[in-house]
Amino acid sequence: MKRDSRLSGVLHVLLHMAEFDRTMTSERLALVMQTNPVIVRRIMGRLRDLGLVASAKGHGGGWRLCCDFNRVTLHDVYQALGAPEIFAMGHRSAEPACLVEQAVNAALATAFEEAERVLLSRLGDVTLEALSVDFNARLAKRQTHQQEARPDGA
Repeated sequence: MKRDSRLSGVLHVLLHMAEFDRTMTSERLALVMQTNPVIVRRIMGRLRDLGLVASAKGHGGGWRLCCDFNRVTLHDVYQALGAPEIFAMGHRSAEPACLVEQAVNAALATAFEEAERVLLSRLGDVTLEALSVDFNARLAKRQTHQQEARPDGA
């Protein structure tokens, strides 16, 4: 089953953009996302429409962040992507008049709705700043471990 990883990919790109703190071309961002620059432009256009990024044309052009990482949540980015389906699972609808199918679908619908509410709520609790802080803590820890692993201690 193919999973939709656009949210993860876009969050990845936004964090890279924050770390580089400069305008980045669609081609460069496509390398980060491991996708086609056309797809990047389409996604970044949606982020621009919500005021998360800005674009500049011409030499030195590309995409740059223009949002406050403390205010933007994962839910905001999810919405910018068009609120893709959360679950790949769905209801069977081969025999809508079948009472067994109706009972199964009712139970699944309740479970899916509850799980989606919990997930979307959690996405609303996490800011881009929280992701950036987590990334930088992981980076610092890796650098510390690498320095400690050097034989000369330098």
